[in-house]
Amino acid sequence: MTVTETQSALIGGPDGEVILSKSCPLPQGDLGDDELAVAVKAISLNPVDSKMRGAFLTPGATLGFDAAGVVTAVGSTAENQWGYRVGDRVVVAINGMNPLRPSIGGFAQHTRSYAWGTLKIPDVWTFAQGVGGMGGSAWLTVPWALFHSLGLPAGPELEPLHSRLPPPVGLEPKINIITSHSLFRKPNQQVTTVLVNGGGSYTGTCAIQLLKLAGFHVVATCSLRSSEQTKSFGADAVFDYNSPTCAADIRTHTRNSLRLVIDCIASPGTMRLCYAAMGRSGGRYAALDPFSADVAVTRAVVRPSWVVGMEPLGDEIAWPAPYGRGANPAALEFCKAWNPTMQRLLDRGLVRLHPQRVRDTGLAGALEGLAEIRENKFAGEKLIFTL
Repeated sequence: MTVTETQSALIGGPDGEVILSKSCPLPQGDLGDDELAVAVKAISLNPVDSKMRGAFLTPGATLGFDAAGVVTAVGSTAENQWGYRVGDRVVVAINGMNPLRPSIGGFAQHTRSYAWGTLKIPDVWTFAQGVGGMGGSAWLTVPWALFHSLGLPAGPELEPLHSRLPPPVGLEPKINIITSHSLFRKPNQQVTTVLVNGGGSYTGTCAIQLLKLAGFHVVATCSLRSSEQTKSFGADAVFDYNSPTCAADIRTHTRNSLRLVIDCIASPGTMRLCYAAMGRSGGRYAALDPFSADVAVTRAVVRPSWVVGMEPLGDEIAWPAPYGRGANPAALEFCKAWNPTMQRLLDRGLVRLHPQRVRDTGLAGALEGLAEIRENKFAGEKLIFTL
């Protein structure tokens, strides 16, 4: 008699909603040379997890993008070229709920990850701190938006990305970008400003930290409640996005010269705010979700773009349009340069933890947490569940 090993996982149910199953198959197929098997100890929820329903949901496919745990098996390339070993404590970024790899997702007792989607957790951090402080999806999505879509130079603090992958060429409009790391910066020359819209969010505090390391002046929008926290992560100036004069105040602060924006909220309303805050010369706008075409046409001098955060992992993503993506070799090259860059930041203690709320209620609790996020009952902290 053949015994099939099973596990508990959050999967797509038959009615277009996520359910908790206690009899899911373990990740299927042989472990790839560049993969690791991981016993999951903690997971963190992202807004994108709460959107995986309806047409985005595949019955039986495993949900989850961010998980932390212990390595239980290692492919030859992951071991010999990337240095991973059985027993390593890691955090992983995974393309959960992908119809093309339905048995692999983060919200399960066991998962798999690519070597370039895996990071070793600092010894002083717990699994919960690891998945909440360096959760793979945000710390992959945001640099992909900053250093590829916006075309910003990473700077010498962000090695090896800085040396291996210079900014894309040919981006319009052309912008003379000056950072505090520039060898050619004149003594009184102003450092280029970048606006982080949604600076109090998890992706927002990630963006602020990376921009400061890259040598930029950072202004951010957030709620009044998050103002001091946003400043503590490095924002040079903070503006209340609920203020009717927010855009005008930013234009005054930047002397009507703002040309670079990352929008971590990416709604039509926030896009209008960002466009209104930018100077008369326009610039580049990058969002973490699809942008509004109606807003985009209001300013031809602004180049809008948006990113799918998991694209750099290299998989084809079979989600409904416009989120579906073919395998992108350039994005995978970026990920392979970014991964050791992020690991170096962690090893040097240069990444700060976003505020966290940890619950020891496992996958059942995470299912309830998804509902809380959809109903806007939870904000301001990273919601984490230990298994």
